[in-house]
Amino acid sequence: MDDPTKRIVPPRGAAPTHKAKNAVQRSVTALLDELAPERVLRRIEALQGPVEQHRSPNGCVLQAADSAVSVTWFAEEAKGHSLGELHVIVWRGTVARRGATRGKKGATIVTELVLHPIEPPADDCLWQETDGTQYNTASLAAKCLALLQAQVGT
Repeated sequence: MDDPTKRIVPPRGAAPTHKAKNAVQRSVTALLDELAPERVLRRIEALQGPVEQHRSPNGCVLQAADSAVSVTWFAEEAKGHSLGELHVIVWRGTVARRGATRGKKGATIVTELVLHPIEPPADDCLWQETDGTQYNTASLAAKCLALLQAQVGT
């Protein structure tokens, strides 16, 4: 596993500002809106496509037939010195969601990415992977979709 002492994101000396927290929360919301837009109640539901989009307050799951990608935001506690972290997990199988009945066979993790917000953002990039790769919201959404597509293709 990764050595936590070799983190690329420098440790913070002081608690993050409200402005920084709000900017990160807006970016998380934009990413989730891009991947799995909020559903609007209608009289007739649209037919499900090849990828089901499930949204929760702090994340989303993109579920294909035999694989999925989940994106979850973990905000730090109120007195923490970090803004939080974003976990992108690629799954093989069907991911159980809150409130849904569980199948007989659970999903297994294929790949996991952990991203941290960059403060202040570098250029247009707000997210940094533990290996130093930086993403803006659009490129991170494209990365998540590419991870799912790669898993579906295998």
